[in-house]
Amino acid sequence: MRDEELDDMMATLSHLFRWDLLVGERYGIKAAIRTERRRIESLLMLHHHHLYAANDPRRRMLLLSDNQANALDAFSQEGLSEEPVQQEREAAGSGGEAAVGRRVGKGKQLSIKRNNRKKKKKGEGYGDPESGSSETDSSGAERQREHPFIVTEPGELARAKKNGLDYLFHLYEQCRQFLLQVQALAKERGDKCPTKVTNQVFRYAKKMGACYINKPKMRHYVHCYAFHCLDEEGSNALRRAYKERGENVGAWRQACYKPLVAIAARHGTWDIDAVFNAHPRLAIWYVPTKLRQLCHLARSNATATGELQPPQPPAIF
Repeated sequence: MRDEELDDMMATLSHLFRWDLLVGERYGIKAAIRTERRRIESLLMLHHHHLYAANDPRRRMLLLSDNQANALDAFSQEGLSEEPVQQEREAAGSGGEAAVGRRVGKGKQLSIKRNNRKKKKKGEGYGDPESGSSETDSSGAERQREHPFIVTEPGELARAKKNGLDYLFHLYEQCRQFLLQVQALAKERGDKCPTKVTNQVFRYAKKMGACYINKPKMRHYVHCYAFHCLDEEGSNALRRAYKERGENVGAWRQACYKPLVAIAARHGTWDIDAVFNAHPRLAIWYVPTKLRQLCHLARSNATATGELQPPQPPAIF
């Protein structure tokens, strides 16, 4: 009986005998029926092998031996056991394929993580583009491992498998070139032409082989690039100061917010979006949410302290 037939049978019995079966009792009845069905199928299978053993001397000796348990074990080791097949049928009938797939997928991810840890312990998998080493991501595809950024002075080359800030700013220029190519292709096809660096541009860059350009990294440092474009001398001075102090790139990134808020304040309205849109190299980038919030907070503080007078309503004549 299938699960649908079992449900109909239990519903009929509950209606006739006025039973009120709980969910656990329904599952118990189904489990008992499956167990009995499995026992009957195993008996039929054993009877089939009894008939087949009449022409096989080795099987006849196993079945006629006193130790029936060893005989059944021998049959199961030869691949005659149907227990796994029956379990798969029950899992498919009760909707358990999704759970089985989740277990298999989780086991595959765990094995991938273990392999990555072993590679790191052995000194492999640093992802040097020159050596061609790579690592495996969560989807199973191999990608080049990216080198971390360090604070460098203008014109300084990073060493020891690190990337400098000049290389970081060069990636934004590459994104600009990829945007121009995407715009040209969109015009040729008559499609909608993007005006900012969107997911379409990042997908195109990956298609062209620039896998080192990705959305999280470029959005993470976009305000640093904005400070470099708006005030290159101030950006270089900040880089030198943090390099002398031995600060990491995270501290330098946080320090780039304050000069941008000051630049927005010089425009009188703290409108950082207008500052971005007025610059040709920044107009293609979205303003970070944190930078916009900082500008809004600075404007509110200036209004509260009286440094900024709120706009007066127009006079009515």
